[in-house]
Amino acid sequence: MDINNIGSLSMKGGRNDNFYFCLIEYYPDSSRWFLKSLLSVKDEEALDNDDAIHAWINNFNVKKLVVDFPLSKPASESANPEEAVKAVREKIKDLLDEDQKLISTNPKKYEQERNKADEIVYNRDIFLKETAHHLLSRSFKRRLKKGFLPYWNRTLDFWVWKYYYDQILEMFNTSFDSFGNVSLMVLYRFNYIKRHFPQQVELFEANEQIILVELLRSKIILKKDVAMLSDIDLGIEVRLETIKKIEQKLDIFIYNHDLEILVKNPRAFDSFILALAGQNVLQGKNRELPDWTMPQETKFIIPNFG
Repeated sequence: MDINNIGSLSMKGGRNDNFYFCLIEYYPDSSRWFLKSLLSVKDEEALDNDDAIHAWINNFNVKKLVVDFPLSKPASESANPEEAVKAVREKIKDLLDEDQKLISTNPKKYEQERNKADEIVYNRDIFLKETAHHLLSRSFKRRLKKGFLPYWNRTLDFWVWKYYYDQILEMFNTSFDSFGNVSLMVLYRFNYIKRHFPQQVELFEANEQIILVELLRSKIILKKDVAMLSDIDLGIEVRLETIKKIEQKLDIFIYNHDLEILVKNPRAFDSFILALAGQNVLQGKNRELPDWTMPQETKFIIPNFG
């Protein structure tokens, strides 16, 4: 019988940070998921870690693994770079032209709605509208006018901007750029580690911020939880509260020893968050992306926890 499990690996962080492999597995007898294993890896012990990673994958028969960095190349290195870039730039132009049409048709009304949208409302629902719905936010328009950089972005980036730009900016004060937040060292590091992976291991890509946004959209966690996760003083307490909510709502059982690791180690917590996207893959619930984002190359997961 095939084992219904999926692994995850977050490699964000500094050169000396540990990173963690995380594995969740489904047990049909109890209709529950279990956090089956956490494997801590240190750069300083390369040879020992090679053996440990290889043994971990084989012992648990890991066939699928979710990571948090690009698995495909930027648009400039794609099979048809000119076609890919042209298609995205046309989509950006269409959005900006439509917004300009609204301004020209009724500038007074547009300005009134713009001022209302810019008001600071602390309890505003960040899912009230998707980013690409008119009228466009000032920040999103600046992002679009900045343009699509073929050596920095993939066509996937524009899709993410359309649906998550405003939410990610508000919650994390950053934006999604495929190669903007990933160092070459991470990619080199993973390629070094990957040389001992069995050929049958299928790789997927996900983004922790998008996963947290979707957990928030599904009311599994709260806005205050996300805001406090990186707090130096309260981070441990908030991670514990967040994991408990996830454990209850997504039917994932976590042993106390593993729970302690997740709570105390942000890198371990990040890998666990990626595993939730992997759970969506096994359940067939992740969002289908359009062909122009090249989903077969990116293997990018947009989870749906609803």
